[in-house]
Amino acid sequence: MVNVLAITGYKPHELGIFNDDHPGLKVIKHALRNQLLSFINEGTEWFLTSGQPGVELWASELVLELRDDYPQVQLCILTPFLEQEARWPDPAKEKYQMILSEADFVESITKRPYENPGQLRLKNDFIIQKSDGLLVLYDEETPGSPSYYLTPAKQKQMTGDYPIIYVNRYDLEAASQDLIESDPRYWSQ
Repeated sequence: MVNVLAITGYKPHELGIFNDDHPGLKVIKHALRNQLLSFINEGTEWFLTSGQPGVELWASELVLELRDDYPQVQLCILTPFLEQEARWPDPAKEKYQMILSEADFVESITKRPYENPGQLRLKNDFIIQKSDGLLVLYDEETPGSPSYYLTPAKQKQMTGDYPIIYVNRYDLEAASQDLIESDPRYWSQ
């Protein structure tokens, strides 16, 4: 059983999503929500991200929404360093601060501001070490930032039971189709 699920995926610029009104964001959130519900129904209680923009913040938002119906669900944010949001645009900072304020546990892995890329590598390794499985929005044919999590996750998987669950383009196509079938006006909204 996965007690603590780490979640990661692409950053907004890697997906070409630059605002919350992008129609692709509805599809991504729908696919992530379905996966999160599956894990919750299997007994997962802790969901873990580093709170970075993109899939991690979107998934964190979903976890907070799901807490209304599943009060046992908890969100943990482990940032790589202090003030990771310092150079982010204001809308991303505001969303990040809201999520931090509602998370059940927040901590910085290195207790200092950004110094070097080693802090990001340490964050990836630490989050994989502290979790029982990884949910990742990633397509092997489109490399990107999630690959930095996948390296330690695959190493952990080789030494024991560590499931890596991918949400790929086929899952997103299915989520899109599901949204269209559930509401034919979906694309016109």
